[in-house]
Amino acid sequence: MDAMGTATLDISIGAGLTREQAEAIFSQGQEAVVFALLELAKRLAEAQGKRHPSTTLSTPSGMVPVYEKPAAKGRGKKRPGAKKGHPGWRREKPPRIDRQAEHQADHCPECGGRLKPCAETRIRYIEDIPDVQPEVTEHTIHRDWCPRCQKKVEPPVVDALPGATLGNRVLVLSAWLHYALGNTLSQIVEVFNFHLQMKISAGGLIAMWGRLQAILFAWYEEIQKQALQSAVLHGDETGWRVNGKTHWLWCFCTRDLTYYMIDRARGSPALAKFFIEEFSGTLVSDFWGAYNAVACALRQTCLVHLLRELEHTEKYKSPGNNWPAFAKKLRRLLADAIRLWRRKAEMPPEEYASRRARLATRLQGLIATDWNDVHAKRLIKRLRRHQNDLFTFLDQKDVPFDNNHAERCIRPAVIIRKNSYGNRSQRGADCQAVLMSVFRTLKQRGHDPIRTVINAIEQFLLTGQLPPLPTKSTADS
Repeated sequence: MDAMGTATLDISIGAGLTREQAEAIFSQGQEAVVFALLELAKRLAEAQGKRHPSTTLSTPSGMVPVYEKPAAKGRGKKRPGAKKGHPGWRREKPPRIDRQAEHQADHCPECGGRLKPCAETRIRYIEDIPDVQPEVTEHTIHRDWCPRCQKKVEPPVVDALPGATLGNRVLVLSAWLHYALGNTLSQIVEVFNFHLQMKISAGGLIAMWGRLQAILFAWYEEIQKQALQSAVLHGDETGWRVNGKTHWLWCFCTRDLTYYMIDRARGSPALAKFFIEEFSGTLVSDFWGAYNAVACALRQTCLVHLLRELEHTEKYKSPGNNWPAFAKKLRRLLADAIRLWRRKAEMPPEEYASRRARLATRLQGLIATDWNDVHAKRLIKRLRRHQNDLFTFLDQKDVPFDNNHAERCIRPAVIIRKNSYGNRSQRGADCQAVLMSVFRTLKQRGHDPIRTVINAIEQFLLTGQLPPLPTKSTADS
């Protein structure tokens, strides 16, 4: 029986269904009953605001429709903002007054009547951006004869790159908008063309950024060198597209620097390009096998990734009966290690060393146990391979138990990837890596990235040498 059959019987499946109509459906056989039950379930689901499994939608399989997502749960926190009675926060008074204006009404704005002058006034400060008009400077460059060099020479012009008609501020501001903030090329062109009243083209910007990359490449190499000399280095990677092909964006970072590298490989060949020498510090990473090829003094693998793996296995892998006991022991082991790390400062050294040794014993016991579950065996293999890398954070200063710092540093690049969809050439990918690294590192060190880069370009044009990469700002420390 199908929908045509129900129409023939003139039966409406729903709340008004009578016993006689139900018996009529039953008399049609099994197919009629199944159809009626499915139709009833579908209508019940629609009434409850849910989608029945038999209903087809155009939503991709990897997405959950908005109307099917559960309401966000409250975080249990109090109302946001300061407590009642707390003094309010206001914008500070501007340190400089550029223009003054007086306002006095000639009639009442409410009734239109005449006003009597009073001596009372009030002050209000308004900060705004003035109308922008590009400044065009005509440079008259004198050429003079040098008897020693036997040729005519001229002084360098530091306001723009050689042969460029756009100044350094336009160059650095546009590059910062694209490689630091993630604005698309078309958005930057519109900002300059309409707000800044400066006509530029996308091709001209790309050519300028390539020249800027060549100038700042010395800083890029300096960031790599300082990363390899750091005590603790975080590493992570994510997908990237170059000319429609899959590449990988590698991120290596510390507290005050970030080094990005875009490469075709996700394995040890890419890591060999960064780790040009043995790393004497502690490498913090996830469990990706390529990091095992890095020659380093110590390692710390991310315990949060291990906890996520337990949750993912329980949710999607359908583990066996032996799994709960294994997962419980591993969770307790990791939780005890993190708890010990947080209480280290308030614990006597002897007690801390005793508990640290006990954790190592528990880990060896967990590895030595013969687990029957296939997923437990898979994770035991991982634990055996990284048994010396799980608890490094308990022994080394400033080493965390997670790789959260690398994930935070790679996040700005991921946002840029969503806007630009990668690069169209390897040359563009190299420029992306260099300028993202420079701008991100300057921000981490508390410097104004635009002003810092402009000053560096001026010094480069004047002396032919790029100044050293700025260290951490004293005002930020």
